[in-house]
Amino acid sequence: MLSQIQRFGGAMFTPVLLFPFAGMVVGIAIMLRNPLFVGEALTAPDHLFAQIVHIIEEGGWAVFRNMPLIFAVGLPIGLAKQAQGRACLAVLISFLTWNYFINAMGMTWGQFFGVNFMAEPTAGSGLAMIAGIKTLDTSIIGAIVISGLVTAIHNRYFDKQLPVFLGIFQGTSFVVIIAFFVMIPCAWLTLLGWPKVQMGIESLQAFLRSAGALGVWVYTFLERILIPTGLHHFVYGPFIFGPAAVEGGIQVYWAQHLQEFSQSTLPLKTLFPEGGFALHGNSKVFGSVGIALALWYTASPENRVKVAGLLIPATLTAMLVGITEPLEFTFLFISPLLFAVHAVLAATMATVMYMFGVVGNMGGGLLDQFLPQNWIPMFHNHASMMFTQIGIGVCFTGLYFLVFKILIERFNLKTPGREESEIKLYSKADYQAARGQTTVAANTSSGQAAGYLQALGGAGNIESINNCATRLRIALIDMSKTQSDDVFKALGAHGVVRRGNGIQVIVGLHVPQVRDQLESLMNTPSSTPSSTLTEAVS
Repeated sequence: MLSQIQRFGGAMFTPVLLFPFAGMVVGIAIMLRNPLFVGEALTAPDHLFAQIVHIIEEGGWAVFRNMPLIFAVGLPIGLAKQAQGRACLAVLISFLTWNYFINAMGMTWGQFFGVNFMAEPTAGSGLAMIAGIKTLDTSIIGAIVISGLVTAIHNRYFDKQLPVFLGIFQGTSFVVIIAFFVMIPCAWLTLLGWPKVQMGIESLQAFLRSAGALGVWVYTFLERILIPTGLHHFVYGPFIFGPAAVEGGIQVYWAQHLQEFSQSTLPLKTLFPEGGFALHGNSKVFGSVGIALALWYTASPENRVKVAGLLIPATLTAMLVGITEPLEFTFLFISPLLFAVHAVLAATMATVMYMFGVVGNMGGGLLDQFLPQNWIPMFHNHASMMFTQIGIGVCFTGLYFLVFKILIERFNLKTPGREESEIKLYSKADYQAARGQTTVAANTSSGQAAGYLQALGGAGNIESINNCATRLRIALIDMSKTQSDDVFKALGAHGVVRRGNGIQVIVGLHVPQVRDQLESLMNTPSSTPSSTLTEAVS
């Protein structure tokens, strides 16, 4: 079970690693469209500069607006045992089929399920548009479930031999045919059960609105802790974009009264107490820094440069535009404990700020909300609130760092860059001294992959192969056929972890390329005959 969970967690990195660059593009574009940064003239709708920035921003949003599709297609790359490209195609078709079934059933029997499919798919409506299909808003959780189900069908039936006269239906076609019929009860069960989940979340809203600081804590905690399931949209959506707190939603209401609030000398908490439900962005701006510092600090010194390369883009994405998935998913599947602690600290930070009078519309990051919608326009009459907010935020940055550092070291959590065995970068001279060889040419991913394949005992000894952000995760048939850890390190690995018949080889951020090369070598007939390790790396 543990190996399956780890395999799933590694597969999650395929789509997650697409986020940092897209987040940076969106954040920069938002800044360039703000007149406070570039002036009124350049942000006029008819100005060429503004039009170009708008086009670039729309391209950056492609990843975030299509997260269910990206997760649906991305997971099979890590979960499929063979023919990953064909598995992705089968999952995409099945995922769209599932949503078409939901749409058709909802439009026909919506009253039976208690879902109004005639409504507009806005935040809080329970509906969403996916690839032009009006369907239930199951966010990435629906994509993950369907992707996992269809990938399992693919792994079981992709190589199923059919009679000759049915040969046209073999492979991907057979997988899609089976999945087609499986999607019918899946759509029915989704319509039957998902609206009840939505209703349960809606019942919390009345409590949250009337509970003061406690309501802020519970709201922020749920908004964070439910991120892995995608249900957090149903927590913040009705408050930020819907009428749960104020008519029209906090975002619209705040924008409409921005000038009025900025000119008033009354405390913002008196003017807009509902703004306590839009403080969850503080964990992105302040908490992310503490988390990243703890992950970096607890990494082995020789791995800190590589860990920083993973964390810096993710942290900047969280701080600047409030997109936290790249950072949170980095440690979520390594240790759910850290994610739970993160949710508690985020809720506590927002509550403490609210108790000290901090309110506003701060659910995003620095560039899209903190600076243009809060700090800059409110500075003249509400500077003291901002200094209070920054002071509390910096204190929680330190608290995040301290708590995460203690937990990682106390429980020896395997966060990026940490390892039980010695982690050391071996040089060419080290390998020559150990093996008596004169040349080592494993500096390319293909040469390195060939070396790893032989060190693992050959293609016949590998049951399955997967990867996370920096590691190869391999299930072996016989661990005794593998070479020593020193051999893997001589080939460029930063460490090796062995557990049962599972082995993890810490490769680095280029691990997807190494895995592709490994799978290519495994599928090449010439790779089957065993050769010496010297031949593989020299």
